[in-house]
Amino acid sequence: MAMRRLGLARGEFEHPASFWLGALACTAGVALHLPMYFSAHHMHYVMAGMQPDPAMITGMVLIAVGLVAAVYGVLPPRGGQIRKSARSIRVTAIDNAPIRGRHVALLIVLAIAITIDVMKPATLAFVAPGFAQEYGLKSPANPHGDIPVSWLPLSGITGTVIGSWIWGVLGDRIGRRSSILLAGMLFITTSICGAMPGFKWNLMMCFMMGIGVGGMIPIAFALMAETIPARHRGWLMVLIGGDIAGAYLITSWLSGWLTPTYGWRILWLIGLPTGVLFIALNHWIPESPRYLIARGRDEEAKVIMTKYGAAVQEVPGDATTPEKPTFRGYYRLFRGPFAGPTLAIMVLAAGAGLVTFGFQLWVPTNLQHLGYSAVKSDYVVRNAALLGLPFTVLVAVAYGWWGSRKTIITLAVVSALSLGGFVVAGDSVAQHHLALSLMLIVPLSAISSVTAVVSAYAAEVYPTMLRSRGSGMAAGMTKLGGVLIIAVVVASTTIPSIAVTALIGAVPLLLAAAMFLWFGPETKRRSVEEIAGELLAPEAASRADH
Repeated sequence: MAMRRLGLARGEFEHPASFWLGALACTAGVALHLPMYFSAHHMHYVMAGMQPDPAMITGMVLIAVGLVAAVYGVLPPRGGQIRKSARSIRVTAIDNAPIRGRHVALLIVLAIAITIDVMKPATLAFVAPGFAQEYGLKSPANPHGDIPVSWLPLSGITGTVIGSWIWGVLGDRIGRRSSILLAGMLFITTSICGAMPGFKWNLMMCFMMGIGVGGMIPIAFALMAETIPARHRGWLMVLIGGDIAGAYLITSWLSGWLTPTYGWRILWLIGLPTGVLFIALNHWIPESPRYLIARGRDEEAKVIMTKYGAAVQEVPGDATTPEKPTFRGYYRLFRGPFAGPTLAIMVLAAGAGLVTFGFQLWVPTNLQHLGYSAVKSDYVVRNAALLGLPFTVLVAVAYGWWGSRKTIITLAVVSALSLGGFVVAGDSVAQHHLALSLMLIVPLSAISSVTAVVSAYAAEVYPTMLRSRGSGMAAGMTKLGGVLIIAVVVASTTIPSIAVTALIGAVPLLLAAAMFLWFGPETKRRSVEEIAGELLAPEAASRADH
């Protein structure tokens, strides 16, 4: 058993054969959906009304069996016997350690994972017009339809909210690495959304895709917070998370390139090769040393810490430490010293979600409504995202060197003011192509940076045994804002204008800036133990007095 556990620290699994057979079955199951998709090429890949063939049904069975095998393969050992030994050990990053090659490899793999992850919900904006046309749904191009196309993004984004919260719990229970790999498996399997012929099947698979997508960002940020040295942690997390803008850029480019030939479904099907790529890179994803120590798996943690520049510190068994694993459940985020930061994070995350899924989601559709062709609207969005990429780098540098708190407040205010420009200009902005591209830079890039900084911040302020839940809560709130605004669209059956979606997003951003000014602790170049210790100090002092 000891050797097998050490194998886990080197990058293997508790049951590797089960995981890899499961991954193979899932990949084969998705591949069996492709023949039916390609058989519709003479109809420009319109599959509405087609019935699942035997290959597709076989593929669904393989996917179900493969997922069960993959879950069994990554479950950690001794899950219920680990808390007692965790009380006397604390793990801290070496704050002045240089970034090592393994850090760089981890960051690259997680950047790929986050990019693939964000491409999924971003794709909703680009498949909506084609989806509406194929199924005759109500949209700006078809105002006489009965069912609003908004049901598709509503299903997907609702799934991401639930997925963020589920994966927040899984990350704290079965580990960061296992949770990330399971989310990667769902990247592969839910790409079959592109081969679903029925309208209701599309909604169901889009919901399942959202559950998988919702898990990647919170767990990835928790892993980075616990692995990257403190002096580099903040700016690197924001830089990696800021690749949300890059994902939007890639998605808009793929849409303009592929959909004219292969239809809107191809944007879902590319989840197969991208998911396989991510799973193939699993060797470079370690388990968090802090998580392993907190769960009592000391020997595994020591193997990883020699590679990632962390150190084990022994403390007296009766000592009170911030990392003592006594915190359980999401309710702990809303009690005591965490209540203020949690509330500020929630409002900022909700504001980012309202812009992402209110303003950004409907930009291509609104531009087409204002006279742009589908391809031209995709490229307008792509150009704005491309021009805004340097902005992401600026925010990352500011977060790491100027301070997390000041960066968040400034970014929230700037984003709100930029959205105000669309409120003032309204639909007339579409008449000026250059001005439109320039005005879209901040809403596309700055809001992506807001999502990155709130994810990074949430991963820094909570203790180890709450960190994954805190990250999941923040990620879920960024999506919950989207659920709210999309639900309004479904209820009213009318897609709001650019000006309306801009106004809805600007208000919570301004409110969040004020709340961070009041509640937000500074995290710049501080160990996560020190940050948690500052928040928990009043509570510890109160217990000591009694």
